[in-house]
Amino acid sequence: MLENSQILVLLSLFSVFYVVQKFVDFRKAVHAVNDWPGFRTLFDDRFLLFPLRARGINPGPQWSFDTKYRDFADAGRDVLAAVNAFPRVRITFYVADPVVTKEVVGARARFPKPLQAYEILKTFGSNILVTEGDIWKRQRKIAAPAFSERNNRLVWDETVHILEDVFQNVWGDKAEIEVPHIMDLTVPITLLVIGVAGFGRRMLWNEDKIAPPGHTMTFKEALYEVSHRLFLKVIFPGWMLRWGPSKFRYFAQAYEELEKYLAEMVHARRTAEVKEERHDLFSNLLDANEGEDDSDARLSDEELVGNVFLFLVAGYETTAHTLAYAFILLALYPDEQEAFYQNIKSVLPSDRNPTYEDFSSLSYALAVLNETLRWFPPVVHIPKKSAEDTVFNVTNPSGEKATIAVPRDSTITICVPSLHHNSRYWDEPEAFKPARFLGNYPRDAFLPFSGGPRGCVGRGFAETESVAVLALVVSKYRVEVKDEPQFRGESFEQRKARLLKSQHSLTIYPERAPLVFKRR
Repeated sequence: MLENSQILVLLSLFSVFYVVQKFVDFRKAVHAVNDWPGFRTLFDDRFLLFPLRARGINPGPQWSFDTKYRDFADAGRDVLAAVNAFPRVRITFYVADPVVTKEVVGARARFPKPLQAYEILKTFGSNILVTEGDIWKRQRKIAAPAFSERNNRLVWDETVHILEDVFQNVWGDKAEIEVPHIMDLTVPITLLVIGVAGFGRRMLWNEDKIAPPGHTMTFKEALYEVSHRLFLKVIFPGWMLRWGPSKFRYFAQAYEELEKYLAEMVHARRTAEVKEERHDLFSNLLDANEGEDDSDARLSDEELVGNVFLFLVAGYETTAHTLAYAFILLALYPDEQEAFYQNIKSVLPSDRNPTYEDFSSLSYALAVLNETLRWFPPVVHIPKKSAEDTVFNVTNPSGEKATIAVPRDSTITICVPSLHHNSRYWDEPEAFKPARFLGNYPRDAFLPFSGGPRGCVGRGFAETESVAVLALVVSKYRVEVKDEPQFRGESFEQRKARLLKSQHSLTIYPERAPLVFKRR
């Protein structure tokens, strides 16, 4: 039997061997990328137990959102190579180069999506975001047609209908409306839009809370609770939600209620003798699935629900947050807001509400949306992996060409904020200039909806809703920052930093931004 001293010696020898082997593997990885500039750290940016950026420790989670293009500018490169030691030696390439980005997002076979990074969204069922290969092709074939031109028109019409309800029945004849936090406005709007354009269920802002027979919640209550606290389903197991604190139990009840509503909608659609012509996403998805001749190509009920929840996340949360940032920026930059208003007046001289046919003419609205997305892309990092040994051909800011060795199984992370602030492609990247999107702009350096075959299928939905909201609100109200006594005397930069201070969940969102809407 080994004595304590012998055990200690063995442990020490094992520790030394482990450290030496780790060092050797680390140096091999650095050599494999020819010591290309970048990060050399103990942990990578996914090490959440140490969430702060620290030199030699880790780059920090979502680091490019904070530093934008600065790290790339300091290195004089638009691609950085990172090597971390723990929990295993890993090579990661961070990309802010539009040429490399286009190559990576366009070559799905060479640079597939690392599905383990999306495990969080498998909680709701298999969907087009968490699959690859033939499964992805089958699901996308069914899901993509749901986002049709008729659906976009429905999105527009219902958005206008919802806002008119707010203007008339909620804000009424008030000359000024104070919104304590802009998301108090944008979240309910996008929720009501996804309710009708996504699920075919029209809801009112001040709807009575009377649940139909067989339910303990209204559809609106269930939809709001689930969408608002979706992260609980991701983080905690079902038994903890059902038996945990009251907040957990209420969410679990709402989730079950929403699943019940969706199941009833599927059953009603499938058993209807005469199918009503509807163009909401859910109906379109069911019709496309039922219309598929090959039964093996159809989506299972689990896949149907998984994609519906994906639509809910993408169609509700990301749009609500983007619109919140857009209103904040318009309030901070009144000259840009006035230019936007004048564009609206040139399109709508008779003070009528904008229609779907006005979409292409409301160029400044789309420009405001795009500039907001350039500043605040919903997804900060887009992960890929290299399926083979390959190379990236790059050109540095001085015009010198170079080749980067990319070993097989390397992680490739497109840093969207860095790409969107790359001063080689964007004039004054730190300025809020929507007009940059009215003419030619570096499209390959703009990636708010990802790109290539895996680009967001709901882009048209989001753009249609956002343009309608921005155009209709700004046509009737001037947006200003709420004057709060405790912040009097702050500089413009301090005010901007305060209002744009952000948090991260599934996407980024403003922490607190009180605004005032003044009737024009």
